[in-house]
Amino acid sequence: MNAAHPRDVLLGAQASAWALPVCDHYSGVEARMHKSLQLQSELTAEFGTCVFDVTLDCEDGAPVGGEIEHAALVTELILGAAADARVAVRVHPVDHPSFDADVSEIAGRAGHRLRHLMVPKVESLADVLRAIEAVDAAGASALPLHVLIESPAAVHRAFDIAAHPRVQSLSFGLMDFVSAHGGAIPADAMGVAGQFSHPLVQRAKLAIASACHAHGKVPSHNVVTEFRNTDALQIAASRAARELGYTRMWSIHPDQIRPILAAFAPSDGEVQQAAAVLSCAVAADWAPVSVEGRLHDRASYRFYWQVLVRAHQTGHALPDTVAHWFQSFTAEPALH
Repeated sequence: MNAAHPRDVLLGAQASAWALPVCDHYSGVEARMHKSLQLQSELTAEFGTCVFDVTLDCEDGAPVGGEIEHAALVTELILGAAADARVAVRVHPVDHPSFDADVSEIAGRAGHRLRHLMVPKVESLADVLRAIEAVDAAGASALPLHVLIESPAAVHRAFDIAAHPRVQSLSFGLMDFVSAHGGAIPADAMGVAGQFSHPLVQRAKLAIASACHAHGKVPSHNVVTEFRNTDALQIAASRAARELGYTRMWSIHPDQIRPILAAFAPSDGEVQQAAAVLSCAVAADWAPVSVEGRLHDRASYRFYWQVLVRAHQTGHALPDTVAHWFQSFTAEPALH
């Protein structure tokens, strides 16, 4: 029997190189940033794995005129976080006067503790290169970038942006995207229902997801602003995951985290099926097998491995037959 790890056996040209937590939680106010890091620790203990990233926000979190002080605060929070914390930062856009100071302070002092740097309002590959130049100058050349796509022009260039090896994920900025159309898209397209029905918004979401999957990157769905309506949030998250191909989603309130986890998690039946198929594959040394009258080979093995990875990411209990694959599992290779 081949004892090789499925991660090493089931290589796919367009499969994602990273398996990030399905939820990316944003906070920018000092008290909330502290609470977010504490909640991450609590849920990690509960689920047995880190189920969401904490992204500390400089773009919307910093008061006007207080950008330098806010960047210093964020840096101290990162350096003081638990050693196993998954912490990221959203800096100002590359054309903002505070961008270079943000990167110099945060990436320069705490880049070794960051999981990624989120760069908002990226319009083109040139903006990505500008961000990389600043990050590398700060001494954080191994730091992945996540980028926020917020305009029609940026959507048009999404494939070029996603192709860059330092870019790990693309996120969709719904509200700025709608606003960028000068009133041509109605305000209700920023709501839970409208964002899944307006053709231009749907087209943009699909383009971003497609660009990510074409280049093995992670598509991250936009925030739902109706943060107290958890039922609506779970519907939106389910549609993003099941219909639009997103594998990650933003949260802006602690009450949104568990509904996002539930929406992106595979069902018990899906997990059991994946475990059964892959157990048969291992027994056959990864050759084609028949399971309940259906043929399976490397193509379906890759799919079912991804189901198990998603189950692990969302804290879903795994059958004993496959749980050992995740005892020291990491799906984030170092950048070269």
